Amino acid sequence: MTVKDGDGWIECAQGHRHWGLHGASGLLLVHHDPAGIPYVLMQKRVWWSHHGGTWGLPGGARDSHEDALTSALREAREEAALGADGLQVRGVYLDDHGGWAFETVIAESAELLAAAPANQESTELRWVALPEIAAHELHPGFAATWGTIQGTLQPETIVLDVANIVGARAEHGWWRDRAGAAARLLEDVAGLGLRHPVLAQWFPRVVAIVEGAAKDVPGLPGVHVVPATGSGDDTIVEVVRQAKPWERMLVVTADRGLRQRVSELGAECVGPKWLLSQLGEHHSVEDGLEPGHL
Repeated sequence: MTVKDGDGWIECAQGHRHWGLHGASGLLLVHHDPAGIPYVLMQKRVWWSHHGGTWGLPGGARDSHEDALTSALREAREEAALGADGLQVRGVYLDDHGGWAFETVIAESAELLAAAPANQESTELRWVALPEIAAHELHPGFAATWGTIQGTLQPETIVLDVANIVGARAEHGWWRDRAGAAARLLEDVAGLGLRHPVLAQWFPRVVAIVEGAAKDVPGLPGVHVVPATGSGDDTIVEVVRQAKPWERMLVVTADRGLRQRVSELGAECVGPKWLLSQLGEHHSVEDGLEPGHL
């Protein structure tokens, strides 16, 4: 394991020359303003670098011992003096060229963080509103993937109707230990890599609504637990109601009445089948239509 052992040129299966013997990664940091407009932190590359003078993301070669997230955060620290505090990683987009790949790590920031060139690899760092990005002279690699990646920048929250999903799971004896059944479901969800049609890795915000005997189930990394003070359905509706207008809310439930209520607030709905199938399980409750893009 050697620091900077990824530095060097390599040719991919498509015949392109790339920097990064073990591939490369970059950090796409996005902030949504009060109107919901996404701003992306862009880097202008120094003239003498590969594709110098173009705009792209802070990033560079991965070392052999690094994953995409570790590499992207390291590059952001080295090139823009950015730390990881306050950043919420939401996904990784993989651009695979065959024998070489660039991984774009997408992260949210609650504010427009101050950023300035921290080494000689860039001449400027600037927050750019999404509608204005295409007007810049873009790095060819970033330009080739930007049309796809920009559709993934909308914040996404998955809301779990835990009681409904536990019932659909039909775990043996679950009705005798509802709290235990709910805790096991959340443990499985916390350790699950949810599938996404575009992203190679997806880390949406997950909110689990628990009620009744399961109301004291603790939260887990990646899963925020909200105990219902009254009706579980009412709590789910309130969570959806409090979402930002530009946030995508996906409610997992088979309850038709609840589906109608949250749909009227702009949320999308899937049945337990969508979640349980990713856990490798069958379902026992009618799910209704699944969204075509998931």
